[in-house]
Amino acid sequence: MPGHARSLQVPALNLLSAALLAAALAAALACAAAAQAAPVANVLEAARAQEQPMLDTMRDLVGIESGSKDVEGVEQIAKLVHDRLKALGGTVEILPPTDVYRMDDTPEKTGPMVHAEFKGSGKKKIMLIAHMDTVYRNGMLKDQPFRVDGERAYGLGIADDKQGVALIIHTISTLQKLGFKDFGTLTVLVNGDEEISSPGARSTITRMAADQDAVFSFEGGGTTGDLRLATSGIGSAYLTVQGKTSHAGSRPEGGVNALYELAHQVLQMKDLSKPDDGLKLNWTVAQAGTNRNVIPGQATAQADARALKVEDFDALEKALQERIQKKLLPESKVSLKFEVRRPPLSATPASRALAQHGATIYKELDMEMKVLDRATGGGTDAAFAALKARGPVVEGMGLSGFGAHSNDAEYVQIKSIVPRLYLATRIIMDLSQDKVQGQ
Repeated sequence: MPGHARSLQVPALNLLSAALLAAALAAALACAAAAQAAPVANVLEAARAQEQPMLDTMRDLVGIESGSKDVEGVEQIAKLVHDRLKALGGTVEILPPTDVYRMDDTPEKTGPMVHAEFKGSGKKKIMLIAHMDTVYRNGMLKDQPFRVDGERAYGLGIADDKQGVALIIHTISTLQKLGFKDFGTLTVLVNGDEEISSPGARSTITRMAADQDAVFSFEGGGTTGDLRLATSGIGSAYLTVQGKTSHAGSRPEGGVNALYELAHQVLQMKDLSKPDDGLKLNWTVAQAGTNRNVIPGQATAQADARALKVEDFDALEKALQERIQKKLLPESKVSLKFEVRRPPLSATPASRALAQHGATIYKELDMEMKVLDRATGGGTDAAFAALKARGPVVEGMGLSGFGAHSNDAEYVQIKSIVPRLYLATRIIMDLSQDKVQGQ
């Protein structure tokens, strides 16, 4: 019987040893995962120390009215941004708009940009962009000043995009508090005419971004703080028909009805959208005539266009120009103008890798962050940066918030300040030290 006892004990001991080994391995893996996911303590502490100063900066920025067409207001806020960046040791200049891209609604004069550079001891070139203009009319501030209500900070333009300007300033301040200089160059460009499609800044954004290893755009991250790698391009079509007026009752045959021709033109262009390819053309505004009893001598229409590829806009414009040659009334004159208000932004393998690295950084704070790599509408200066960029472009680095362009409802979530400062600081540090895979 002793032999039987031994034969029973050996498997029991093996099972016990295996169970203990599995438990030990699981514990070790859990510890390793926990260690990997832990936030970098000094970076998190430095980010926390910037929360109230950043709130103060947003208050100061909101306190200056800077509607896109209020050039004096934009110049005033540009001076504030210039001084803050200069105080941090940057080489800073206020740039007037150059090579202005004239669109249908471009004002005679647009606001300036603020350009700053910070030199480090490394090699990586990193660019941070935001905009300081808003959609609001001058005079609205007195009834809607900056205010904090619970976990929200309200203000005109605070989410779009004064928080982005403040976040850039305080990210640089955080890096300085940490004594981090392993980047080659940190370039900052703050735009003053973004809300009117960046007519004066677009060429500067494209030129400066072309030489960067990465570009981060600090538009807001929405209510959920997602990073965005793709946006639709925005275009506009303007159709003009010249006819001939005549009395609508006694001599209609003496006129050339511009409204008839306009209707014909719009209807024959209704099939140019390709929704499956992300190409959309929708006629949204039309005007014709002056009086009920007058054959209209002129008619106009406007269309909104969206595309996921720059070449789709080129093909669409060509198709539009071909269609207007087919007229209902031979005596009418038809012309069409097409403008690209913003090019599309497309995801790349490099931008996906960089954004996913950002999501990993967020996990250190036990927070989830989605990376959206399909176009979600809207438009962004990041698309101008991506036109000739050799490095990845990531949009949505800004604070979580809501109510952009909404009267008395625009806010940012205060609790997103520290996580977003931590994200921006850490991703710049990792990129500078070649710790981001796929870059």
